Amino acid sequence: MSNIPNKMSAVLLTGHGGIDKLDYRDDVDVPTAGPGEVLINVTGAGVNNTDINTRIGWYSKSIKDDTAAGAAEGLDDVNDDDASWSGEALKFPLIQGADACGIIVAVGEGVSPNRIGQRVIVRTMMEDKTIGKPFYCWTRGSECNGGFAQFMSAPDDEAFAVDCDWSDAELASLPCAYSTSENMLHRANVGTERVLVTGASGGVGSATIQLAKRRGAYVIAQSSSAKFDDVKAAGADEVVDRNADLVKELGADSVDVVIDLVAGPKWPELLDVLRRGGKYAVAGAIAGPLVELDVRTLYLKDLTFFGCTYQDRVVFENLVSYVERNEIKPLVSKIYPLSEIRQAQEDFIAKKFMGKLVLIPPPLN
Repeated sequence: MSNIPNKMSAVLLTGHGGIDKLDYRDDVDVPTAGPGEVLINVTGAGVNNTDINTRIGWYSKSIKDDTAAGAAEGLDDVNDDDASWSGEALKFPLIQGADACGIIVAVGEGVSPNRIGQRVIVRTMMEDKTIGKPFYCWTRGSECNGGFAQFMSAPDDEAFAVDCDWSDAELASLPCAYSTSENMLHRANVGTERVLVTGASGGVGSATIQLAKRRGAYVIAQSSSAKFDDVKAAGADEVVDRNADLVKELGADSVDVVIDLVAGPKWPELLDVLRRGGKYAVAGAIAGPLVELDVRTLYLKDLTFFGCTYQDRVVFENLVSYVERNEIKPLVSKIYPLSEIRQAQEDFIAKKFMGKLVLIPPPLN
């Protein structure tokens, strides 16, 4: 692409805090593709819990509240030194955006020019090549700039070409939510089992319904009663209210796998409904990060726990193949111009919609 501008529209996160810390600008320097990198014209970027959690500093160990507590206004007790995925201080200003799709418009040294023009999605949880060991990773939009901009650079091998007829908004809904979901299912080796999914109306939860069904699972979904019909339409076999007594509703020892995004005060019930030898996988704690664990339940029931952040490369490769074979479908509820990011996050926080909200950067002139 010969007409790459010098400046671009982007949203800068200027520090930890409320929505007012998101600054939409039209004078941000366009990044360049360094050695081994590609430059992407971003055509869609999804909104995720991790964007909000990073903004408010929820990942700091100083925070004990649920994710909604300071989602709009920020949190008072954030320790900036550990308020990130990696547990290290973020560098501001930062361009967030864990989800991104777009078109490669330039390549750096060592990258084939044949990549120019490819439509790609970028892996959210990227391998930290400075360490080169499993379970060390960088998060797009946290340890490096993300998709809330017209352009972003990315490692060549983290930008995955996708051949599909999905719209930009639909494709942008995939990287973070679906990879988080597929990673939990992959780690727990889910098959034709009874699977309980918490937070099932959100982006990751609704993705999990589809991806677990694809594996042949019987899916029991937890959500607010107002979203029962939407959750069933997404493919759930059974729906239970998020405030229900799970043992009364489902029975003790009735579930093979729990896929959890919620945690919080009702967490012990999840272990009560797991069968002996059952599996628990978690990648979120929107109802609160601190839970009460009776260790006797863990060992007397021979349960296996999976904490799921790092992703094997095959997880993202599988997602691309599912899309290209039409085995899953996007669940986009609303689309906003990038300039309306504050409204999009307010709507996300209010949980008005099922599935994904997506931001579209301005088209190039």
